Amino acid sequence: MRLTIPEKRRRTHPLSWLTGIYRSDTGKKYAMAISGVVLLGFVLGHMIGNLHAFEGAHNGVFRIDEYGEGLRDLGTPLFPRTMVLWAVRIPLAAAFAIHIHAAWALTRSNRAARATKYQSPRHYLAANYASRTMRWSGVIVLLFLIWHLADLTVGVPAVNPGFERGMVYENLVSSLSRWPVWVFYVAAQVALAFHIWHGCWSLFQSLGINNPRFNRFRRTFANAISTLVALGFLSVPVGVAVGIIR
Repeated sequence: MRLTIPEKRRRTHPLSWLTGIYRSDTGKKYAMAISGVVLLGFVLGHMIGNLHAFEGAHNGVFRIDEYGEGLRDLGTPLFPRTMVLWAVRIPLAAAFAIHIHAAWALTRSNRAARATKYQSPRHYLAANYASRTMRWSGVIVLLFLIWHLADLTVGVPAVNPGFERGMVYENLVSSLSRWPVWVFYVAAQVALAFHIWHGCWSLFQSLGINNPRFNRFRRTFANAISTLVALGFLSVPVGVAVGIIR
């Protein structure tokens, strides 16, 4: 039996199968869950890296500065400097873009599915504060990420006038010594904790693991991860505020 032209095209474009799945709400939920796991891995790694700030200096070099250089030197001399770092950054950026797009598309789909507005105040029996503020916490985290990159990665003069490339420790202390930045940093970490809590809680549901027997484990898992991330990230601005990091 001869193949028609459309059938040939379908066979030469395997990604069309994935895009077809992604067009459905179920596919977007899977995409949000998988990209969320990738981003959570980055958040945990970044949090652990930040803790080098408490190690101070060794032989005149700050440990967190060595950590920053170590990231740029990953894979050397087998690969050019920063090549492996960019090989990690690009999939992370893709996961972030997919996460945002899936969240936006699902929000539009949910709103379109409502025939009418709620006629009476909603009673959040199953939803909690974290789930009700999921979108807002996501927006706050996104705005913070843009600021954070401009502040401590790119070094935009209007954001961090004293930025010096390669001086991770001094840039961090200089930035968090400004109280508006300190407050914004702390608020963003609280929003991130709420976002991660709900993400960890709903992860299993998005992947089809939605048995009441697992709810206790899901809650414990969400509490543990969000608390760990919050304490890890908040320890740095608190350390600057009390003079441990200076």
